[in-house]
This record gives sequence, structure tokens and C-alpha cells, in this order.
Amino acid sequence: MAGGCAGATAWAFTFSLDCVRAGVQRQLIPPHANEIIQKQGAYHVLKNLWLTKGFWGLYAGVGPSVARAFLVSGSRFSSYEGVLWLCRWSGLTSAGEGEFGEEGPGPYDD
Repeated sequence: MAGGCAGATAWAFTFSLDCVRAGVQRQLIPPHANEIIQKQGAYHVLKNLWLTKGFWGLYAGVGPSVARAFLVSGSRFSSYEGVLWLCRWSGLTSAGEGEFGEEGPGPYDD
């Protein structure tokens, strides 16, 4: 649950940057090499998006993206925890042992 919330929060904060990135990538490439086209940078794409669609244009489609981020991040964190549990259960790694499976204090123990 915490992993899903972390992923959804991160995606919600960075979604406007992703909209600008998509706007930069959406610019057309000329079909012929001899044609010159003036591409706009991120600042100009952001300015144009702000002037045409306003603040909410930066967050158009944020709901489905945040829902997807919640599911993907939650499943990644759950998978990581599950694999970690299996490794500890099988003896590949365990908490409390020293470096490289040796008994005794760990590398950060005094």
C-alpha cells in the first residue's frame, strides 16, 4: 500500500513535466532532409500549453496515470518484498549475519 501511494504521489507531482516532454516529442520531423523546421524547446512548449489550455492543461489525463502508477508501484514493492522474503527463507541471505554469511558482527556494528 505504501509503495502504491509513493508512486502515485511522485507521478502526480511530475505529471506536468511529462506533459511538456510529450509536447516536445510530439513535434513533427520534416519528411525531407532539405526542409528546415524550427523546433520549440521545453520552455516554449510549456508557454504555449499554458496560454492555450491554462493550468489544468498541464494535468490533463492525470487521473488514469496516477491510478496506473499506484498499481505498478504497489506491485513492484510487493514483488521486491516477496523475493526478499523468499531469499531469507531459503537461506540465500538472512538478517543478523555478518558480511558474506559469516557469523559475527556486521560491517556497521561496533
